[in-house]
Amino acid sequence: MADTTIYNRLPVLRAERGLSRQDLAKALGINYQTIGYLERGEYNPSLELAFRISEFFNLPIEAIFSRKPFKPLSEEMYASQVRAGEQYESSQRIFK
Repeated sequence: MADTTIYNRLPVLRAERGLSRQDLAKALGINYQTIGYLERGEYNPSLELAFRISEFFNLPIEAIFSRKPFKPLSEEMYASQVRAGEQYESSQRIFK
């Protein structure tokens, strides 16, 4: 089986929470260099580590890790706002 790159949002999540690699590594009980390897895609997390990271950030695993590159968060937020607006408009037509 070929190596599969696992993409992640660890740098974004760390930045949002003001965490260094050392801070995150200490909280997870791993070496800080492992965080760097994960962020650069040089190392894929074990399932157990992925769950620990998910629990630490209180997010589902699929919000942190993906087999496809993530879209920028700003693009995803805009798309969700557009979808919400479309749903609102659709609901307004139903009640007219």
